[in-house]
Amino acid sequence: MDTMSTSFSGVVDPLAPDASPAGKVYGFLRRIPVGVLWLLVLIWSIPTIGLMVNSFRPRDAQRASGFWTVLGELDTLTLDNYRTVFRASTRGSMSDSLLNSFAISIPATLIPIAIAAFAAYGFAWIDFRGRKQMFIATVALMAIPLQVALIPLLQLYNNGAHLTLPFIDKTITLVPDLGIGGTTTSVWLTHTGFAMPFAIFLLHNYIAGLPRDLFEAARIDGAGHVKIFVKLVLPLSVPVLAAFAIFQFLWTWNDYLIANTMAGANPDAAPTTIRIANLAGDFGANEHLLPSAAFIQAFVPIVVFFALQRFFVRGILAGSVKG
Repeated sequence: MDTMSTSFSGVVDPLAPDASPAGKVYGFLRRIPVGVLWLLVLIWSIPTIGLMVNSFRPRDAQRASGFWTVLGELDTLTLDNYRTVFRASTRGSMSDSLLNSFAISIPATLIPIAIAAFAAYGFAWIDFRGRKQMFIATVALMAIPLQVALIPLLQLYNNGAHLTLPFIDKTITLVPDLGIGGTTTSVWLTHTGFAMPFAIFLLHNYIAGLPRDLFEAARIDGAGHVKIFVKLVLPLSVPVLAAFAIFQFLWTWNDYLIANTMAGANPDAAPTTIRIANLAGDFGANEHLLPSAAFIQAFVPIVVFFALQRFFVRGILAGSVKG
């Protein structure tokens, strides 16, 4: 077998070394002393701990000393920073921006997975003319920097696309005015477009590595492509789907550039990243509110990562390296 050794009786030995890429990583981690791992976890967690502690400290305490002095000033801890952050203002409240972040991140994560999974299966297991050329062209789109496309996309969302024919003095409308500039729709639509090539590439490498015998047996039983995809490919692809979902959700939730370009002028559509950037006020007068706002913004990605982390290493390695 590819992943585990078996005895002559056919029973899998749970103590046998795992030869897959993920198994090699787990084997390497098992050889590291537990104390060293916990030390690395502690060092990695220090910025998050400091952010959380400062979110409960008043402005004067934050300016006077570091977060590690909190044990001597427990009586000064307060929830006022959180109350101020969630209070509505002319630029919106934190609760509104959280809803906007969910309205952007959820479609921008689910839609690429849904489309890319179908496309990856087609490129991997459906034989049609030009399959390799189309796959190469799709993956090549990963090389396009998103910065060069933001302004053209914004103009497309606001004004549509028109082609003027100089010889006959006629203008043809290629894309009508969509009227979605400055909305959350324009943000998640942009994220969806730029995530698609990487999603197809990652899922294709995983799906193409599934055992051919499974597909041949399903076809012998009379299963078509749709049934094979739903009954076989999706259940077997859960690790790589979860790995991409983590990447895409974290990238979309923490994005500032695309959100600021597409919806920055509309406070009603601004996600948490824009809200936090505007929170400090003029000349940093409200800088003491940034830790509480940043901790709120970071809490959701932490929950998502820990909820799906057991699929993370296995899915990424399986989608990029064949064992």
